[in-house]
Amino acid sequence: MEILCPTLLNESPINQYYSHPSCLGYPVSIFFIVVNEFCERFSYYGMKAVLVLYFKYFIGWDNDLSTTIYHTFVALCYLTPILGAIIADSWLGKFKTIVYLSIVYTIGQVIMAISAIHDITDTNRDGTPDNMTFHTAMSMLGLILIALGTGAQECGIYSKQSCFPLAFGVPAALMVVALIVFIAGHNMYIMESPKGNILLQVMKCIGFAIRNRFNHRSKQHPKREHWMDWAEEKYDVLSYSHRHSVFLQKLLIAQVKMVLKVLFLYIPLPMFWALFDQQGSRWTLQATTMDGNFGAFIIQPDQMQIVNPILIVIMVPIMDSAVYPLIKKCGLNFTPLRRMTVGMLLASLAFVAAALLQIQIDRTVPNFPSSSQTQVKFLNLENTPVPVVVEGQEPFVVPGFNSSNNYMTLDTENVTVSAGGRNATAYFQKESRHTVLINADRMLQTLNDITEKPNQGMNAIRFVNGFRSHLNFSVKSDHLGPIAPLQASDYFSVTHGKASFTIENEEGQTCHYILQLGFGSSYTVLIPNTFTFGESCTENIKAIQDINPNDIHMAWQVIQYFLMTCGEVVFSVTGLDFSYSQAPSNMKSVLQAGWLLTVAVGNIIVLIVAEAGSLPEQWAEYVLFACLLVAVSIIFAVMAYFYTYMDPAEIEAKFMELEPDDKKRKELEMMTKDNLAYVNNETSNNTDVKQTKI
Repeated sequence: MEILCPTLLNESPINQYYSHPSCLGYPVSIFFIVVNEFCERFSYYGMKAVLVLYFKYFIGWDNDLSTTIYHTFVALCYLTPILGAIIADSWLGKFKTIVYLSIVYTIGQVIMAISAIHDITDTNRDGTPDNMTFHTAMSMLGLILIALGTGAQECGIYSKQSCFPLAFGVPAALMVVALIVFIAGHNMYIMESPKGNILLQVMKCIGFAIRNRFNHRSKQHPKREHWMDWAEEKYDVLSYSHRHSVFLQKLLIAQVKMVLKVLFLYIPLPMFWALFDQQGSRWTLQATTMDGNFGAFIIQPDQMQIVNPILIVIMVPIMDSAVYPLIKKCGLNFTPLRRMTVGMLLASLAFVAAALLQIQIDRTVPNFPSSSQTQVKFLNLENTPVPVVVEGQEPFVVPGFNSSNNYMTLDTENVTVSAGGRNATAYFQKESRHTVLINADRMLQTLNDITEKPNQGMNAIRFVNGFRSHLNFSVKSDHLGPIAPLQASDYFSVTHGKASFTIENEEGQTCHYILQLGFGSSYTVLIPNTFTFGESCTENIKAIQDINPNDIHMAWQVIQYFLMTCGEVVFSVTGLDFSYSQAPSNMKSVLQAGWLLTVAVGNIIVLIVAEAGSLPEQWAEYVLFACLLVAVSIIFAVMAYFYTYMDPAEIEAKFMELEPDDKKRKELEMMTKDNLAYVNNETSNNTDVKQTKI
């Protein structure tokens, strides 16, 4: 610390304003704030990355409800900072507000981690919570507190499940660190008293103008140039700011006009965020149906979201140093509003790419039976082929120790089946899949198969015992058995890769069977009557694939992430820069609040569409969002065409009518506190300010 962060007085007057000691040319207090921000952002995004998967796989909600609750939470997270700013400026002050709401935030993260511990209510130790209401209520409470404050491994005591407690626990721990670090540096901050919130002042001014216009709506009152001019009756008097600078309150009306002009352009913007924030919901759910094996490592569905920040780090300097200068060199006037329009179109292209990818995924997903259908396949437990005739279907032959090729779809529950010349009436439940076992006596036995792809990229494996004695089956710590002859086990849920199964008889003899698995497949493993224990015990074992593994690789999502990230760079970064350039000096926070509001409204749009659920196919929903954003982009382009860029400083100067020295003071009011202290130190030899302003 002595070498890297010397405590010697730095000659820079700006550094004199900050607290000593300094570190790498910056005051130490800055590092408290940076560490706090890093931990808080890591906590938020780390928790949010797995949230939709937690809803789907732990709580048990379907894709639409999981998406709805996810975007409701995100919308609240972008609305509550506006409330926090009002509380800070009007009541508690910034430091106390940050501390108090961070405590609420931390409690919310801890509650989320606790809600994900399945062992709390898993009384029968089967790996499934017995009181899901408790977990749902706890998670909703945690999310509400987080909103107000604002590939997981397996774990468990009695049974191993996806470790959502760890996925939520790490962000909770980091939020605790963020809170401690921020409080630890409190002696280095300037604690300013609340001075009122500019957003409330703007809202009051607008409210008065609307009421006054309504009260003077009759034709006897002459029209005014702008509807905000109806606020002049109240805001056309002299007043003093907290820096004792005299200005006309009519300036406030002019500033509000400038703000409203920019806010009007914000109206179409929520549609962009409606698409952008689906990276954490729909795109993550899409990734669960894909192959995440990259050879040297495995990518979990939630981990694909890291592509966005990586591409941002790459694309921002490329855009600034290469793309924008090249466009300028070509003589094109690529204004900020035109950039934002291009950003919207790129986001819509990202969803077109997502739709095309979804179509390819859907082609690999089996056609499961509808509510009026049933599906059947046959498994021959003997070594000789068996001819089979199903009522209303073409005859076929089931090879020895094998199954019929594909599931056949039937529209009736009671069907006459002939196997090897022996007739029987079979009952098949609708909206279900079945495997019919054919033994040596041509007797039929029906098994119930799964009717959806296994969750979380897992694989569903079961064993059929065609051997002459009882067998036990196990994989890792899971055990199934003993399984009687001509019977089937329940399904194992097994991860991708090489799965090693142990087959054991009543005498203690064992056979180790290895099955190479992908993501999301289902197998029925037949132990035939020719099976023998020994070195070559696995030769006669037959693995029959009931559901194909995920065939589409997760790397294909990089295309849509690339398009979305490029859209974000030219839309979001440019949009904020444009907003601040068009904002009055004291009202940038108002536009920031408006920007956050557009994000919240965008998420509300998603939850409305998801909850409506009127589109049967996911690719169609992607196309719908893409089309909506293209339409909005056209509207925004028209609005941008008629927008006139303005210089807020020039407009404000018309109302100020200040002397040269006062103008210098006016410019200083637009600076940060450190620059102001520097100039004051140069002109009046004030003592060093040794704190950082919050």
